[in-house]
Amino acid sequence: MIKKMSPSESDFDIPAKNCYRMVILGSTKVGKTAIVSRFLNAKFDEQYTPTIEDFHRKLYSIKGDVYQLDILDTSGNHPFPAMRRLSILTGDVFILVFSLDNRDSFQEVQRLKKQIFETKSCLKNKIKEHIDVPLVICGNKGDRDFYREVQQEEIEQLVAGDEKCAYFEISAKRNENVDKMFQTLFTLAKLPHEMSPDLHRKVSVQYCDILRSKSLKNKKMKDAGEAFGMVNPCARRPSVHSDLMYIKEKAIGGGQGKDKERCVIS
Repeated sequence: MIKKMSPSESDFDIPAKNCYRMVILGSTKVGKTAIVSRFLNAKFDEQYTPTIEDFHRKLYSIKGDVYQLDILDTSGNHPFPAMRRLSILTGDVFILVFSLDNRDSFQEVQRLKKQIFETKSCLKNKIKEHIDVPLVICGNKGDRDFYREVQQEEIEQLVAGDEKCAYFEISAKRNENVDKMFQTLFTLAKLPHEMSPDLHRKVSVQYCDILRSKSLKNKKMKDAGEAFGMVNPCARRPSVHSDLMYIKEKAIGGGQGKDKERCVIS
């Protein structure tokens, strides 16, 4: 069955090299969804709702180029280890979150960091090319320092010697260091720093014409250098089959197949 796209969606023509997936991992109740909410909507919800798996998509116009950032907010329970492995394999940038007042959540981040590198190394050996794993580790709930269970020295030891890994103590509730964390993550991944929430103008879906490829060829827009970002409210997570095919293509062909020349919005 062919999915019918809206007129605005069908006009997007995004090179595969400008399509990325950000994966957020960590234990339950550490604030993963709160960080995503800050990133997408500049909001914080006091009410806790367990996440099974949430998928979001943000589109950008930055200096005349269009970018697509898919965001996978994963479950802290990890009921299906194979799905977590698939999320890691398809991820390009990662945010690992623990709560400063919960030592178990920090130990989970230690395990996750190791699993990411082991999983990515497995793929690297198959495609025989260098794979960077840009990631940021977040110690959330900095507003609850009185209950702190994880010390700075332990965290520094976890990130020491890893040029593609950074650490930030943040508070999603107070919006402390969140924007700075995203700026650093995008810098590590060699992505435009304008993707950070505070460095682009937010536009609604009604203004998505600004992101269309035909408009982006306008020289005046390129010279202006203004950055725009739009959350796609109709985005759906690619199917497991699509993710598996993507990994298969990378494993056997280095991602050079014809179907990967463009990033398809579905």
